[in-house]
Amino acid sequence: QVQLVESGGGLVQAGGSLRLSCAASGRTTSTAVMGWFRQAPGQERTFVTAISWSGARTYYADSVKGRFTIYRDNAKNTVYLQMNSLKPEDTALYYCAATWSGAYPSGPYDYWGRGTQVTVSS
Repeated sequence: QVQLVESGGGLVQAGGSLRLSCAASGRTTSTAVMGWFRQAPGQERTFVTAISWSGARTYYADSVKGRFTIYRDNAKNTVYLQMNSLKPEDTALYYCAATWSGAYPSGPYDYWGRGTQVTVSS
């Protein structure tokens, strides 16, 4: 039984930073492709970033490239999203996702967290 739990969201001013965490239980993440997605109210869920099994490869949506960093600590079964230079348009519910069978970075992702809210004020 795989469970992903996000944390670290909150309210921040434009230009500020947040670090999100995704803690996995039930199965080691060391063999999983991990990703982050986000969904704003009334909008479709969109891809943010993904990281390969080893962490050697990362992929970012153009909208966050240069501002966000994904990294993982497989020993802790945790993946992180460091978000810098936040903009109001980054406001969304951020979801952690994992797949043990899908491809990097496209997935499909089979397991999802419940999300953590990030709100960036103007």
